[in-house]
Amino acid sequence: MDRTNIISIAKSTLEIEISELEKLKNRIDDQFAHAVEIIHSAKGKLIVVGIGKSAHVGNKIVATLNSTGTPSQFLHASEAIHGDLGVIQKQDVVLCISNSGNSPEIANLVPYLKDYSSALIGMTGNKSSKLAEFSQIILDTHVDVEACPNKLAPTSSTTIQMALGDALAVSLMELNDFKANDFAKFHPGGSLGKNLTSRVEQFLSSQKPQVSGDALIRDVIISISASSHGITVVTNEDQIIGVITDGDLRRMLMKGEDISKVLAKDIMSANPRTIEKDALAKEAMKILKNNNIGQLVVTENGKYFGIIDLHKLLDEGIN
Repeated sequence: MDRTNIISIAKSTLEIEISELEKLKNRIDDQFAHAVEIIHSAKGKLIVVGIGKSAHVGNKIVATLNSTGTPSQFLHASEAIHGDLGVIQKQDVVLCISNSGNSPEIANLVPYLKDYSSALIGMTGNKSSKLAEFSQIILDTHVDVEACPNKLAPTSSTTIQMALGDALAVSLMELNDFKANDFAKFHPGGSLGKNLTSRVEQFLSSQKPQVSGDALIRDVIISISASSHGITVVTNEDQIIGVITDGDLRRMLMKGEDISKVLAKDIMSANPRTIEKDALAKEAMKILKNNNIGQLVVTENGKYFGIIDLHKLLDEGIN
């Protein structure tokens, strides 16, 4: 098989699934809205039940819901009938996912799911199934054709389930007024979380190069060389009056002047850009990028507090 055929197969697969998604979109109705309202108003959590491929979809839906403000837990259907039903409390809502709605595990389980919860929502492609019979609300996920060439392997059907789960999650986010900062609270270790919540102080350098305005060039060189940042801050009792970089030193030396009497205040760049230690780290990154500089002076109530470095922020995923 050549690459042209492979590309054609891939496009055909996507065309079939896109077609089924369009049909799903046209089926979104009051049943879906009612399901969202029930989940939103529940006093307990959402329990998502599934088996086989639907179990994998269920786990993904749970992960999405938990990260977007809807407390959820996955329950495997085969484990449920062997003791794990105890995880369901009467205030919980159950979302049971099954394409056929009649697999033995699901058929045996649904009466208990209905009795043990406040509501049972069935996500199924078979509105005449056992799952549909016991469900208070039916979310119709039937497909006319699977993308699999044998029309057997769950492809279109699992795509539909996944997409409907996303639609539930996004609708609930809107009802909960769930914002980017809320999302970041559940993702503190990821790049997104860091960009939305991390403060400048978290990435502060352990080095704090500093000289007075009357410091001799020798002291300036020692201060810059003692840190890894190529910069020192010129202060007057912790009040920032300027900065000197190693580039400033090189430019001074190239002038060929007598440097024995040159002081820090003579070659410093006055009024350097600064940022408060409580500011968001992404704001520091914005200043660094916009001004094409590698370091930024950090302040606390306007007084010199430390240095934050571009490369440190990049390493930590701040952008």
